[in-house]
Amino acid sequence: MPLPQVDAGKADVARLYEAFIQAEAPASRQITASTGAPDVSVCIANWNCRNLLRDCLESLHQDSQDLQLEIIVADNGSCDGAAEMVAQEFPHVILVRNSSNLGFARANNQAARRARGRYLFFLNNDTVVPPETLHCLVDYADDHPDVGMIGPRLRDGRGRLQISYRPRPTVAAMLHRTTLLRCTRLLRGTYLRFRRDFDADTTRQVDVLMGAAMLLPRQIFFNCGGWDEDFTFGGEDLDLCDRVGRQHPIVYHPQVEIIHYGRVSSRQHSGYASTHIAIGFLRYLRKSGTSRPALLLYKLIVTLDAPVHLMGKTVQFLWRSAWGRKDKAAKTLSVMRGLGHFLVKGLIPFWKA
Repeated sequence: MPLPQVDAGKADVARLYEAFIQAEAPASRQITASTGAPDVSVCIANWNCRNLLRDCLESLHQDSQDLQLEIIVADNGSCDGAAEMVAQEFPHVILVRNSSNLGFARANNQAARRARGRYLFFLNNDTVVPPETLHCLVDYADDHPDVGMIGPRLRDGRGRLQISYRPRPTVAAMLHRTTLLRCTRLLRGTYLRFRRDFDADTTRQVDVLMGAAMLLPRQIFFNCGGWDEDFTFGGEDLDLCDRVGRQHPIVYHPQVEIIHYGRVSSRQHSGYASTHIAIGFLRYLRKSGTSRPALLLYKLIVTLDAPVHLMGKTVQFLWRSAWGRKDKAAKTLSVMRGLGHFLVKGLIPFWKA
């Protein structure tokens, strides 16, 4: 079910979705409630992404035909009216209202505990689910009961392929992402092997699925302990895949595709995201058995790299602004704010992690 190469520009998710299905959305936005045990419980953690969440829920309505489906949204104290929108426009969606941001892992666990489906489908709020997607995932899962987790192929809003799975990250691969080591080309070979191990067209067993869309049998999820709530935002999908993968195959299934806009919430909250993502990766490395000297080296290089990275982004921002590239300059400014927040408020929590 390939997606068209659509240039979304500033178009919203709803119009892109309409272009994909080439049909009008139904007048009613209500999700039909299941009278029996659902086939799938869709679990969505949300924080201040009202419009994208609306489009995600609308797309799920298209897939609810002939499938017993329940949808659970755990809202982390959004101040943009997202929870109110769900309550008013999607009355059959189960809504969990948190008074504050409890983090991605904890909100997903809240949704999972409310779920009744045979399968749990953890879905980001910045996604659009084409018709028949869940049918295809459930059919594959039913035919392969030994599989512990299934993930679809991901495309961005312009129809371009996204990395949908990865090998397990190592300290060497993650350190090469820093400005300091990229400039020296140290560890380049390790990083390229990490990046290039992606076959977009073949169903295969993998180490790590991207956390935007994951289907798991309900029992396997709970047997593996659910999401680790020590993670706040970043690294929790690596950890969950690691624990599930010790006992069951994890499968990338590219015959199913989902639109994933990506980084929407992190760009809106760049300071929060930059700090917690850094801490999350560090926590994952610690849990996966990385030695203390390697962790210390990782902390040191990331700390030294942050001001260098900030200076580079500042130059990039000034250059893009001077040439009138406003959209790209705005993205660079978001990264700068995140790096500044990390240097001012994130270093102490990072070193304590």
